[in-house]
Amino acid sequence: MTTPPKLRILFLCTGNSCRSQMAEGWARRLRGDVVEPYSAGIVAHGLNERAVRVMAEAGVDISTQSSQTLADHTGVVLDYIVTVCDHAASSCPAPPPGVTVVHAGFDDPPTLTADFSDEEAKLAVYRRVRDEIRGFVETLPAALRAVTDPPQTRIV
Repeated sequence: MTTPPKLRILFLCTGNSCRSQMAEGWARRLRGDVVEPYSAGIVAHGLNERAVRVMAEAGVDISTQSSQTLADHTGVVLDYIVTVCDHAASSCPAPPPGVTVVHAGFDDPPTLTADFSDEEAKLAVYRRVRDEIRGFVETLPAALRAVTDPPQTRIV
């Protein structure tokens, strides 16, 4: 019996600094047997230190991942693009034929905590979003296969 090929999923957000990085890390850790994860942003903002910290608290090291854009993945044949923020969903360029775009939006911790002065309060938001992303990733790939026809379907 042969093992089916892994689904190649790119998680896309605005800056590839936080949510898409978390999703890539969770996918590699929890679903690496069936998913080949990537992440990118509309632009590259660099890794968010708090995202790295809260993922490490959960036992997932994303510190060696790098902030990239879609252009950095032009040679990768993808099965899915999962937009993890509304801006990426509205700004996602037309995908190549056969690539399904799925939207699974999550709050943006840096935006939500911009006015917070308490570091622990900031980290609490990052942890909540981290855990929400984990819950979504745990449903892969079944959640994605449910929307494969027609291509470019968007779900929330």
